[in-house]
Amino acid sequence: MTNLDHTTRRTFLSLTGGAATLVIVRPVDATTAMLSAAIRNVVGEANVRTGKVKLDIPPLVENGNTVPMTVSVTSPMTAGEYVKSIHVFNEKNPQPNVGNFYLGPRAGRAQISTRIRLADSQKVTAIARLSDDTFWSATADVVVTLAACTEEAI
Repeated sequence: MTNLDHTTRRTFLSLTGGAATLVIVRPVDATTAMLSAAIRNVVGEANVRTGKVKLDIPPLVENGNTVPMTVSVTSPMTAGEYVKSIHVFNEKNPQPNVGNFYLGPRAGRAQISTRIRLADSQKVTAIARLSDDTFWSATADVVVTLAACTEEAI
């Protein structure tokens, strides 16, 4: 083996090793600041009050891969008074705004049902924007016994 072959192999290995380092990126851990920023992105500087929103989510779930939830808002859903949108946030997701739902007076009732993934025990918050541009919220604690995306292969 010549010195040129050794240098070329070393150069090749260092280049490909560097490329692999760039490809393998660990997801960003969620922070309280990220959750606050996501909420502020939706509500701006408006005050978010507690009430008018009911968050129905199990307090204890066995598997975080599919957690059912329903958000309902007290509103007559008329042309003059209705829910414009419902936003769902969770505190331990790197992208904390997990759902945005847009409604109007023709929706008939201010309620959404969906399933979300939870990687760990955490708080889930639902915020509703009403037609008068006020924001109302509800928060629930959810305990997850088997986190999403962490099951071991057998």
